[in-house]
Amino acid sequence: MRFLRRLAIFLSCLFFAGLAMAQDVPLQMDEAFRPSLSRLSPNEIAINWQIEPGYYLYRKYLAAKSGDGSPITLETPPGTLKEDPGFGSTEVYYDTAVATLSGEAKTIELTYQGCQDGGLCYPPVTKTIDTSLLQISGSDPLTSLSGSSSGDAISPSPWTTPSGGSAGFSLAQEATTTGVDTLLSRGGLSLLLLGFVGFGMLLAFTPCVFPMYPIVAAMLSREGEALSPKRGLVLSSIYVGALALAFGLFGVVAAWSGQNLQFALQSSAATIVIAVLFLGLALSNFGLFEIQLPAALSNRLSAGGRRGGSLGGAATLGFTSAFLIGPCVTAPLAGALLYIARTGDMVVGAAALFALGIGKGIPLIAMATIGGKALPRAGVWMASIRSGFGFGFIATAVWMVSPLLPEGIVLLAWACLAVTFGIFLAQLRNERTAAGAMIVSRSAAVLSIAWGALLLVGVGLGANDPLAPLEPLRAASGIGSGNMTEISKSDFRHVASTDELRSAFAEAQDKPSLVYVTADWCVTCRGIERSVLPENSVSAALAGVRLLTIDMTSTTLAMQQLLSSLNAVGPPTMIFFDRNAQEVAGTRLVGEVTVDNLAASALIAKSSQP
Repeated sequence: MRFLRRLAIFLSCLFFAGLAMAQDVPLQMDEAFRPSLSRLSPNEIAINWQIEPGYYLYRKYLAAKSGDGSPITLETPPGTLKEDPGFGSTEVYYDTAVATLSGEAKTIELTYQGCQDGGLCYPPVTKTIDTSLLQISGSDPLTSLSGSSSGDAISPSPWTTPSGGSAGFSLAQEATTTGVDTLLSRGGLSLLLLGFVGFGMLLAFTPCVFPMYPIVAAMLSREGEALSPKRGLVLSSIYVGALALAFGLFGVVAAWSGQNLQFALQSSAATIVIAVLFLGLALSNFGLFEIQLPAALSNRLSAGGRRGGSLGGAATLGFTSAFLIGPCVTAPLAGALLYIARTGDMVVGAAALFALGIGKGIPLIAMATIGGKALPRAGVWMASIRSGFGFGFIATAVWMVSPLLPEGIVLLAWACLAVTFGIFLAQLRNERTAAGAMIVSRSAAVLSIAWGALLLVGVGLGANDPLAPLEPLRAASGIGSGNMTEISKSDFRHVASTDELRSAFAEAQDKPSLVYVTADWCVTCRGIERSVLPENSVSAALAGVRLLTIDMTSTTLAMQQLLSSLNAVGPPTMIFFDRNAQEVAGTRLVGEVTVDNLAASALIAKSSQP
């Protein structure tokens, strides 16, 4: 118990340290960078910025243009060279900055961008300069996230763009009012926590959380004779508590640093590393080697007793497991992150994310408690159970890397795994095994091998969906296709900046538009593009809708700014706009997208009257 107390103290310190760091709430942009004007000559104006300590302004992103859109040259002095995490080696200004411009334009649009040192990076802001009155005006881009504070109906203002001027589109009120705001207004912190626990329980059976089940089961299987329902409850509770703690900290760090952890954790490199870890766990379960802690650490854990070591291992496993489910964007997660970023209230945001993690773990705790009695004890069948979990780890690794591989290779991997697992099940036998268990095992073996064979046929046919390997045959025969043309990702026009999105809206010719945020590394997006978009009802509903996509596979600064202007956290997100480029209320889809809710949102957007 001494080790457990130390572990609890350590995790608590880590959590509250994160909250303490998070209390350094970034200033509003107009507070961090205060511009003023002075006239140097009849046709020459100087713009001076007073920059708060701990903030800096980019030289590269200072720009100006006249009211008719003509660019105006800004004269700026050399800045301080900085190794910036977002832009590499670039010149910045600390404390003060000055820029001069010449010309006879009566109205000038000035754009600039800055960051908090080691923290938040602000979206570019555009100010309007009246050269005759020497007045500068324009709203803080972060302030506009909050919407109106009056009791009247809110009509969101268009966002500022990197190139200046109006972005040419506006968001629905709900886009700036998160689920956190709603729950807090209705029942305070208690209802917020209860609500996010409920959200987590609903999300516990989505594909992003599925890998947690074999992890917990494998953790329990290592307990051997010591496993009991009570032991399963304790281990799984510690596992879930550590996972929820890490989940809350991820959200705090993401908001505090201004970086999108979804992009970092779902990058190709991170995905490959996690998949390799699961392959290592699988090989360990097959008995090829044992994963052990370094001798010194193992001895220290052993000194606290076997149970203390197991509890510490459960906490470590739970904390690291958050790296697997953290990248999955869902509506509650997006709402909590947007709430933190908009209000700076890290404590409430972290509490919501912690509750979300607890909710996701409740079914795991139930499974572990029941499984503590159901799992077999040491012996031949225990070794077989461990090997079975090894196949589960391999399946998780394949699922993780599937967005990075050609669809044919992924289908072949699933086929090989299914056939191999079927052979494994067919060879299971023990003289003490009940006849009923053997029948179940052999039946599962036949089904697995049959599915693997169908997948191999699907590879030859060019199929791309492991759940529908014979789909090419149906498509070739025309069964169920009617006269509708299936929608694919190639039907979407790619936009990579606010200017491109504005141009796309202008070219829509009085059509509603769908903006789809996706990425090649997004597993959920792959499912949407494979199983949802091609459906006839979706094709019919999206007929006459302008299809646009923001592909975050290779993220640029302009794309991040575009995502921020849409108040979107990451893929998958679908946003419907009416004919006047106003977001249609009640149609935004975040996370899991189904045929029914996509078709319903499309029909609402088409019937909306701006």
